[in-house]
Amino acid sequence: MLIRRTRGWEIPESQVTPENAFLARRRMLGAGAAGIGALALQGQSWFGLGGGGEQKLPDFAAGDPSLPLYPSQRSMRYRVDRDLTEEKNAVTYNNFYEFGSSKNIWQSAQKLPIRPWEIRIDGMVEQPRTVGIDDLLKALPLEERVYRFRCVEAWAMTVPWTGIPMRRFVEFAKPLGGAKYIRMETFKNPEVASGQRASWYPWPYVEGLTIDEATNELALLGTGVYGKPMPRQMGAPIRLVVPWKYGFKNIKSVVRFTFTQERPKSFWEELQAAEYGFWANVNPKVPHPRWSQATEELIGQNGTRVPTQLFNGYADFVADLYTGRESEKLWM
Repeated sequence: MLIRRTRGWEIPESQVTPENAFLARRRMLGAGAAGIGALALQGQSWFGLGGGGEQKLPDFAAGDPSLPLYPSQRSMRYRVDRDLTEEKNAVTYNNFYEFGSSKNIWQSAQKLPIRPWEIRIDGMVEQPRTVGIDDLLKALPLEERVYRFRCVEAWAMTVPWTGIPMRRFVEFAKPLGGAKYIRMETFKNPEVASGQRASWYPWPYVEGLTIDEATNELALLGTGVYGKPMPRQMGAPIRLVVPWKYGFKNIKSVVRFTFTQERPKSFWEELQAAEYGFWANVNPKVPHPRWSQATEELIGQNGTRVPTQLFNGYADFVADLYTGRESEKLWM
C-alpha cells in the first residue's frame, strides 16, 4: 500500500489557478506597470486621515530601469495556505532602521538613490569584483515566489517576491572551497538615511548565512515585489529573502557579499546578542525574552492572529540544515 505524505506547502490541485488565467493576469500586470512607470512620486499615504478614504500610493517603480523585467514567471513550487497581504499594507508597514524606528518610514526611504548601485563580491572567491545591479539582473535568472514573511516582533505577511535564486548567485561569485559563510553588508549613507546618524547603532547593517543556507533552494535575493521592482522601503535594489528565519535576517539594500571562513557577527547580534542571534530560525515553542512567539498577527487582517509554524512552515525544506547543531541557539 502506497502512503503519500504531503508537504506543508502543498494545496489540493483543484485550488491551483489555471495556467491560462495565471499567464493572462501576469500580462495584464506587466502592461499596467509599464503604463504608469513614468509617473513621478506623489508622496501620498494610502490611509486617509479623519475618515477621508484611501489615497493613492506613489508609483515606487517610477524611473527604475529594470521595470521591463517584471513581472517574472511565478514558480508554483512555493505555495502557501494564506491569502496574499494586500500590496498597500506590505509596502507601507516596514522595518528599515536606516530611515527610523517606526513602521511608517516609506516616505523617508524614497531619499535613497538606487542608481547607480554597485555590489562588491570579495573574500574567498576566485576573483573579487564589483558588478552593477543592472548587469547582475541581466546575468542571472529572475523568478517570482510567494513566501510567508515572519517578523521577530510576531507579525506576519504573505508576499510575492521576485528575485535571483541565491544558489545561482553563489555559483556566479565562484567561492573557494574553504568558504563557509557569506557576510552581507548594506549601504552607509547618513546624509540620506537619517537613522544612520544614530551613533549607538553599529552601522552599516551586517548579516550572514552559512554557505549551506545560502544555497538552499528557498534562499532568494529579492529584487522585486508584487510584479514590480523592489521599492526602496522594502530593500531596493537587492535584499535577502530567507522565509524560514525572522525578518531581521533579511538584510536590505545590499552592497557587499564577502565569502569567509569566519562566522559574521550580525548587526542585531552586535547590539543585543541575548535577544538576536546568528541563526534566528522561527520556532513557536521558543519565546523571545520579552514576548511569546506562539502566534503571529497577520498584517492588514484586523488583528487576526494565527499559530506560528516551525521554520515558518518551511521545515520540509530546511530542517536538515541544522542536524548536528542542536546545541546552538537556533531559535533566536
